[in-house]
Order: sequence, then structure tokens, then C-alpha cells
Amino acid sequence: MSTPLLRAVELRALETRYADAHPPLMERAGRAAADFVRQHFGQGRVLVFAGPGNNGGDGFVMARELARSGISVSIVFDADPARLPKDAATAYASCRATSADFCRAVPPGKFSLVVDALFGIGLARPIEGAPAELIARINAFAGPVMALDIPSGLDDDTGRVLGCAVRATHTLSFIGGKPGLHTLDGPDHCGDITVTDLGLALDGVPGALLSTRDFRGNLRPRQRNSHKGSYGSLAVIGGAAGMTGAALLAARAGLQLGAGRVFVGLLSPMPVDPVQAELMLRSPANALASGTALVIGPGLGDSEVACELIRRAASAVPRDTAAHNFPAVFDADALNLVAAHPVLATALSRRRAPTLLTPHPAEAARLLATTTAAVQADRIAAALALAGRFRAHVALKGCGTVVAFPDGRWRVNATGNPGLASGGTGDVLAGMTGALLAQGWAAAEALCGAVHLHGLAADLLAASGDGPIGMTAGELIPAARSALNRLISANA
Repeated sequence: MSTPLLRAVELRALETRYADAHPPLMERAGRAAADFVRQHFGQGRVLVFAGPGNNGGDGFVMARELARSGISVSIVFDADPARLPKDAATAYASCRATSADFCRAVPPGKFSLVVDALFGIGLARPIEGAPAELIARINAFAGPVMALDIPSGLDDDTGRVLGCAVRATHTLSFIGGKPGLHTLDGPDHCGDITVTDLGLALDGVPGALLSTRDFRGNLRPRQRNSHKGSYGSLAVIGGAAGMTGAALLAARAGLQLGAGRVFVGLLSPMPVDPVQAELMLRSPANALASGTALVIGPGLGDSEVACELIRRAASAVPRDTAAHNFPAVFDADALNLVAAHPVLATALSRRRAPTLLTPHPAEAARLLATTTAAVQADRIAAALALAGRFRAHVALKGCGTVVAFPDGRWRVNATGNPGLASGGTGDVLAGMTGALLAQGWAAAEALCGAVHLHGLAADLLAASGDGPIGMTAGELIPAARSALNRLISANA
């Protein structure tokens, strides 16, 4: 299965359920951390920064186990032992009985590994004062830094930095993954992530890390006896004056990701796409009537014509209703117009066919009548709110794109890099999604597949030296095509 991602409320519920487990969860976590250190960092000198809560308790158990195995361990601990939680106090006492060296300040000498066990999940306020100074010392260390469960100062649910945060090279996450490790600021602080489940069974968890398992059933080789009609018709509508490039990028992505035919309805007409002559350029009305899947919004503008096209798309049905249910991707200007016109928002929310939304944070904020900062403060909550309001499958773009579904499930994508922070990459994602829909992928699987492949294409370009700096949206398209074909071959 995909790696489960647990929010703080779910983790607290699990901790309560297993409160009487033997061995206790803190013992399991600390021992797993010690095993990880021995396996990955050998016998060098280890420095542990332990905090005043249960995360510090995990650190005490780890340090105790390392000391018992002959590894030199120093522990920076400046809190009152009498105020430790019960399990952490027990771990502290057992650690004091070993050769581990306790100190209130960073001891002299060199260390092969620094371990962050200051603050775990559920941190409620920004870090400042003495704890912030300790984090600064950790971040100044030139060698590997391992965070227990989550880097201190990082919100486990959202990925926000609360004042300041440890920049780890490795994070060992207990029980399950944390969404904050994979979205917003998390990827800049967590380094390489390893998850240890501590022997707990996780059933019915709504969140997970997006992986090929979310769409693997569609990764099938094409039958030799097929034709262009076997792979659907995608309509792309947009491209007002001065913005035709957005619609063409989406359409090119749709064609190269496998749609049998792509019709482009440009508001600013042109006779042919000189880069991709295979595209069929039509009027918007003709394109809308020709497709069996739709992408609307790239470069659409905010005219009355654009509003009417969205209204029609929200109520459109395909020519062959027995064979298709006309899934539609609403992106870019289509989302801004829906946010600005309640009538369009109502029509969109009442669509019976699959609806997919691909907003960036500012577009999501407009749809939710809030601020971009509020959306970024809890990206998962924002994506789920959009999915619920519009009964839609939603990809909230950004670092760690969040995919949310109408039934309350959600995924966080880990592919991609800063090369995607350039104009037109969102248009390419919309076109890729439309291509998979046209080929008959279910809406949830199409969105997951497109988001994963979009990031994977960027990673392939970066690995070849063609990014992340200067990567362009157009370069993503053939890279995504290559990634899709490789996945199909590997899955055959």
C-alpha cells in the first residue's frame, strides 16, 4: 500500500489506543531510532538534543540503546527532569544509568551525527528564546542531522515553520508519515525520509503519499489492434488574445500524453499550431461539441464569452452519453471566473459528471473566499474544502501538491522540484490530466497519475542536467511522455 500520512489528531488517537502496548510506543520508537543510527551512521560519536516532552523521551531511549552498544553519546538536555511526562521520565532514568553523557550546553569536540529530539508532533506555538538558539546550533552543524519523527519547529499537519525549524538530512518518522514532511516548507527541512510503523496496523487512514499504486491499474500496454478513436477525444478551451500559448501548451500535453485526438477551441483564432500541427484548431463551441473529455481555462480570460463557455461546460454532455460521462478539468481563468460569479460556482457544484479542479494557492483562495496565506497555512484542509464544496477531485498545486477527493480521502505528491516554478507548467498539468481522462482513466486515478507524472518529468529533466534552473513548461511534455511509457513498460 502507499505510505500512510497521519495528521496529529489521528496520531493522538493511535497513541491512546496503544497506551498499554508492550513494549510501549516510546520504547519501540527509541529502539528503532538506535537501529537506524547503527545501520546508517556506524560507531561514531553522537550528539542528541533532547526536549522536555515525549520527543525527548524517544531521544533518551535511543541514546540509552546506543550507549549500551558501546557508542559514545552526549545528550544536551536543559529542562527539569521532574516535569517530564511519565514515559519520558522513565526513559530519562534508564538513560542516566548508562554511559551516556548528560550536559546543559553543547560539549566540545567533533560529532559524526547530531540527533534532533527537541519537539515532536503537535507543536502549538512558534519556537523562540533558548530552544531557538539550540535549533540554530543544530543547523550550524556541518555533518548529518537526524530528526526523530519530524524536524523540530515544523508543523506536522501543514509543513509550516513555527518560528524556526531544524534542517535535517534524515528524518525517521514513527508510526506513519506526516503530511508536513511532504508539503509547503517540509521538503526543505526533512531530508531523506524513512518511516517505521512500530508494528502498528493502520486501517482506514484517509491520507497517504501519492504513488503509482494510486493509478497502477491503468498502466497497461496498448493493444496492437487499436486506432485513434480508441483513445478518446480531448477538447481544450482557452487562449484569448495574448494568451494562446497557455491553451496550446495544455493541448500539446494532451496529445503527447496519449489522447487520440485533441481539439483546441481558441478564443483568439489561429489557423494551425506551428509546433504541433496534429492539433485540430476549432471554434470554442465546435471544440466543446467534439470532445469526450474537456480542459477549460488556460488563457481563457475574463470576458462574457469566457463566462458563457464555462456555463456551457458545467452543464455539457457528450455526444455519446452511453459511452462517456464527459469529465472536465477546470483550470486557471476558469477557476477565477467561478470564484467571481456565484451562478457559475453553483452550476459547477451541481455537475453530475466528474469534475476536476487544478488551482494554485491564489486561485484556491479566491474559490474559498479567503487569503492565499490561509490556504498555505493548511493546504490539506483547503484542498478538502474545495473537494467538498464542488464535489470535485482537486489538485492544490505547490510544493507537495495535495490531491483531495469528494469522499474525504487525500494524497500528497512527492515528485517534482523547483523547476516547476515557471510559467505554463500548470497548463501542462491540466492537459496531461485531460489526456488521461480522454483515454478512459477514472477521475481520481487520472488526477493522481497526471500529478505524479508531471513531477516525475521535472525530476527526469533535473537528473539529466536540464533543470531545475531554466526548466520550461514545453520541456516537461516529452519528458512526461517518456515517464508514462517507462511506467507502462515496468508494469507490464
